[in-house]
Amino acid sequence: MVQHESVSAPATPLWGELRYGGELAMLLADRSLHRSAPRADAPPVLLIPGFMAGDASLGVMRRWLRRRGHPVANSGMLANVGCAERTTARLELTVRALADEHSTRVVVVGQSRGGAIARALAVRAPESVGALVMLGTPVSQPLAVSPHVLRTVRWVAWLGDLGVPSLFSRRCHEGDCCADFRAQLSAPLAVHIKALAVHSRSDAIVDWRACIDPHAQAVEVDSSHCGMSVHPAVYRSIEPLLEVTG
Repeated sequence: MVQHESVSAPATPLWGELRYGGELAMLLADRSLHRSAPRADAPPVLLIPGFMAGDASLGVMRRWLRRRGHPVANSGMLANVGCAERTTARLELTVRALADEHSTRVVVVGQSRGGAIARALAVRAPESVGALVMLGTPVSQPLAVSPHVLRTVRWVAWLGDLGVPSLFSRRCHEGDCCADFRAQLSAPLAVHIKALAVHSRSDAIVDWRACIDPHAQAVEVDSSHCGMSVHPAVYRSIEPLLEVTG
């Protein structure tokens, strides 16, 4: 995996994340995003939450997608803290089954760490994935996060090292077990996969520079990190990808 020494913790103060409520209010007030009639041929979508978050964190986006007619699958996570390799292998079965069930490729959307898993899925199962959306995902340097988040990552890894089940460990970042997963964060994507890498320069959790993916279209929004899942500008960016079928 390519490392960039210039990428570090974000410079935005943590209180910038308090914008989430305002961003959600803007989305709910934006009538143009709620006018779409359900499509009978809307492609299925797999949603993957961010670090320490579960499927409930993407509930607003899930309801929006379903109103548009998309079959939506969840990751099955209460908290995204498991081994990246094991999680990706499990969700690879999900995305393949979803594509087979609906006879069309899947749109995979992941927030933060979930975006890294989504990207690995797109590399592993290109015949089942038609589009990829990464929301605030530090693909080039996964640990380019704020100090308090980095402390939490290290705490979870320490517990994983001690053998606490269902948690990642330092081996996920450094060992052979997740070597393929790490390589897939920078691997080229199949030419048919439409990919978006959404970033915000005012992200207080992740350094926005780590979210730039040379194999995806970069989309900049003025959003908090957590608020990307409810920001109107993000939804408008995603809409064209939701037309992916076949």
